Amino acid sequence: MTSIDTRASVTIGEVTSPRRTRRGYAPERRRSLLLTVLLWLCVLYFVLPLWWLLVAATKDNSGLFSTFGLWFGGDFSLFENLQTLFTIRGGIFSRWLINTVIYSVASAAGATLLATMAGYAFAKYDFPGSKALFSVTLGAIMIPLTALALPTYLLFSNAGLTDTPWAIIVPSLVSPFGVYLMRVYAADAIPTELIEAARVDGAGEFRIFWQVGLRLLGPGLVTVFLFSLVATWNNYFLPLIMLNSSELYPITVGLAQIQAAASAGGGSQALFSTVTTGSFVAVLPLIIAFLFLQRYWQSGLATGSVKG
Repeated sequence: MTSIDTRASVTIGEVTSPRRTRRGYAPERRRSLLLTVLLWLCVLYFVLPLWWLLVAATKDNSGLFSTFGLWFGGDFSLFENLQTLFTIRGGIFSRWLINTVIYSVASAAGATLLATMAGYAFAKYDFPGSKALFSVTLGAIMIPLTALALPTYLLFSNAGLTDTPWAIIVPSLVSPFGVYLMRVYAADAIPTELIEAARVDGAGEFRIFWQVGLRLLGPGLVTVFLFSLVATWNNYFLPLIMLNSSELYPITVGLAQIQAAASAGGGSQALFSTVTTGSFVAVLPLIIAFLFLQRYWQSGLATGSVKG
């Protein structure tokens, strides 16, 4: 009887223990389901405007105001809208697109290089005033760009650089957040022992940075480059106050000028589809750049999580 009771208890324990385990997993499953729903809501929040922009770019003016905004309707007018967009005012939109690419790529490349050099110095060198300088850099992140617009304009006006491409590129080279990001990333991505070994082999500090540091900071470089590229591409206020010539405008100011001119002439509705299509075209390069560079960005986040 004892053996039978023992077997029965073991059998009952084996049967009932998985049920208790499943009950223990129930709260975790609910939390996982809640997080999944929240993530999908976030995805809809970010994707829905892009979907509306795509749908709106395929409609003419009448369809833009008379059909459902989140689905196609009426005549498919995407190609007509693109033709109007690239031929309006002598095809100046192409010039605005080229200007935006030049401003964004030059600013992003320069800001990435400067932020990487500064972040590497803060992370790997101990020099007098380093903590104070880094604190000032962190404080600069809190200052809104609109508060610096007027002083920046006065400085560039005294230097005679307003209404030139340098008025957009030079201010965009400063990226306090990029310095902070690269400082945090360089502190873990570059082992101090590797730098000491390079010094023992006779390498100078600049050679260590260019040949050793940059290779290990690749994912961080891509991350800062993407942030700087998007910030300069979407910048509206700085070119608005710095530029007077229409030929130097980026896309943001150019599309606003088209809409403002049409509104002043009483025909704003006639250009709604053109401005909407221009906004859709302006978003495409950023999407392509992100899709092309996201693998480096993801690898950088994974490396930081493992090293942390």
